[in-house]
Amino acid sequence: MPANITPAALQYFTREEIMMGRKYWREKELLFVVSFVAQMSVLAVVAFGPGGEVLERGAFNVARGKKLLGVLLFFLFLWILLRLVNLPINLYNSYVLEHRWGFSTQTMAGWWVDYVKSAVLDLVLSVVGTVLFFIALKRWPLNWWLPAGFFMAGWLIIQTFLWPSFVAPLFNRFEPVQDPEVVAIVENLAQKANIPLQEVLVMDASSRTNKANAYFTGIGHTKRIVLYDNLLNNYPLPEVEAVVAHEIAHWKLGHIRTGVLLGIVATFVQFYLLALVLTAYFPRWQLRNYPPRAWALALLFILLTSFVANPIQNSISRYMERAADIESVALIGNADGAVALQLRLARSNRSDIVPPAFIEWFAYTHPSTLRRIELLQSSATLR
Repeated sequence: MPANITPAALQYFTREEIMMGRKYWREKELLFVVSFVAQMSVLAVVAFGPGGEVLERGAFNVARGKKLLGVLLFFLFLWILLRLVNLPINLYNSYVLEHRWGFSTQTMAGWWVDYVKSAVLDLVLSVVGTVLFFIALKRWPLNWWLPAGFFMAGWLIIQTFLWPSFVAPLFNRFEPVQDPEVVAIVENLAQKANIPLQEVLVMDASSRTNKANAYFTGIGHTKRIVLYDNLLNNYPLPEVEAVVAHEIAHWKLGHIRTGVLLGIVATFVQFYLLALVLTAYFPRWQLRNYPPRAWALALLFILLTSFVANPIQNSISRYMERAADIESVALIGNADGAVALQLRLARSNRSDIVPPAFIEWFAYTHPSTLRRIELLQSSATLR
C-alpha cells in the first residue's frame, strides 16, 4: 500500500512532485519483480524440469564426449537463455522508461554498445567463475565451499582494487576536476578529515543521463571520489561541498573496507549453505563428476538467498549512509548545503519522497529523503 503523504513531505515538496516520484518508482519496482521472477523461473525449469535435460543433451552432443567442454557449453546455453529473457526488461527499464521520464540522454546505439560491453565482461567473469566452481567440486567434493569462498574473497578484493582503473573507463570518461573552487573545497575537507587525498575525478555522466550523483570507490592507490559532470555543471558550490563531504566521510569511516569484509563473510556463509543444498540434491559421486545442472541449482540458490538477504545488506548500507551524513555535517560545520542538496536531488531524480515502509526496509540502500533531511538538521543542531 502506498504511504500517506505526510505534512512533513508537503513542507518541502508539492503534491504533484510527490505523486510523480511515486509513479516513477512503482514502475521501476514492478520491473525489478518481473526480472526476478523471470530469472527464477528459467533457473527452476533448468534445475528441476525437462529444460535442464534438453540443455545437457545439446551441450554434450556439441562437446562430443568432452566433459569439461560440455559443462562450459551448458553454462553458455544457460547464460544466453537468461540474457534473452532479461533483455526486453533491461531495455525497457534502462532506456525506454528513462527516456519517457526525461532522464536519459543516450542514443539507442549507445545503449547497445554499453549492453554489449557489459555482456562480454559478464560472460568472461562468469566463465572464470564456472571453471573455478567445478574445479572446486572435482577436487574437494566434501568441502568445496571453502576454497570457492577463498576464490570469491580474492575476487572481491581484486575487483575493488581494479574496477576504478580498468573497468569503469570502459563505460565512461574520467578526468581530474579542474575547477579551482571545487579543488579548494576538496583539499580543505580532506585536510579536516585527516585523510591522504588521492584523486577527485569528474565523469561524463551527461552522455547518458540528466541525473546527478557522486560516489567513492577503490582501495589503496585506486581510491577516488567521482563526481558526475551534471553535478558540477548544475549544482551550486555549497551543494557540491555537501556531496564531497559525504564521500570523504565514507573514506574516513572506512566503509569500503568494511563492505568488502562483510561481503567476504557473507560469501562464505552463502557457499556453505549452497554446499548443504547440493549435497542433499546430488549424490556425492555425481558432484565429483560435474553435473551441469548443479550450476543452474547454484545460480537459483544464490538468486534466492541474495533476495532474502537484501534487507540485511541494505540495512547495513543505510547505517553507513547515516554515519556518513553525520560526519559530513561535522566536516562542514552546518547542514544547509546538505539539506538543499537532498531537496534538489529528490526533485531532479524523481525520488519517492514517502516510500512504503516495507519498500524502504527491503530495497533502499540510502535512507529516504525526509529521513536524511531530519538527520542532517538534528546533527547540525547538536553541534
